[in-house]
Amino acid sequence: MIRVRGLRKHYRRTPALLGIDFEVREGEVFALLGPNGAGKTTTLRALVGLIRSQAEELYVAGADPRKDPLMVRRRVGYATGGMGLYERLTGREHLVFFGRFYGLTGPELAERIAELDRAFGLGEALDRQVQAMSSGMRQKILVARAFLHRPQVLLLDEPTAALDVFARRALLDRVLEEKREGKAVLYSTHVLPEAEEIADRVGFLYRGRLVFTGSIPEAKARYRAPTLEHAFIQAVREVEDAA
Repeated sequence: MIRVRGLRKHYRRTPALLGIDFEVREGEVFALLGPNGAGKTTTLRALVGLIRSQAEELYVAGADPRKDPLMVRRRVGYATGGMGLYERLTGREHLVFFGRFYGLTGPELAERIAELDRAFGLGEALDRQVQAMSSGMRQKILVARAFLHRPQVLLLDEPTAALDVFARRALLDRVLEEKREGKAVLYSTHVLPEAEEIADRVGFLYRGRLVFTGSIPEAKARYRAPTLEHAFIQAVREVEDAA
């Protein structure tokens, strides 16, 4: 569902991605792990065509985001803390607006919003204007928007940022449910225990390079580490020592 070969991106003279390769299959959660500034958000933005990038191959949900970004955006669910919300609209109005973009209308759209309310506990966020929402409420609406049209591919960039413990639990459980339904999920985070819970495979992204890709047991074995977090730290130390 996602295939990336040789993905590169520079911001003027600053390199952000230095030729990374990975893929995400149906029914799989691939966690892209790295500290702030590693290139995680840049990667996801490239996959939906929000920024220009260079790659030998870039394939997302049956299309190339460099050539047909609108097609990709219709087929994927994308959530990132950097996405804007219209300040004077309520959460429900946001979901109705984007639902119509995805071809949902009438009772079908209303029922889907009700389902997301039950799944994520949207509550007051549905009928409150964005300008009066807390950061956690805003994040819930962004996450719900990504799941709204039942996409086959989900791109989730630090999705638990600002969520409380209950909303975080609901999101992680939902990701696991989506995986069971055969969806492909690219989950970007620097919270490694989350990845250890939900991911089938991981990629360690550091300074624009993928320094490891593989399963969690493979990562622990490769770096002789008891946890995924320890494995990541050891991988970074090896990179720094080799520099």
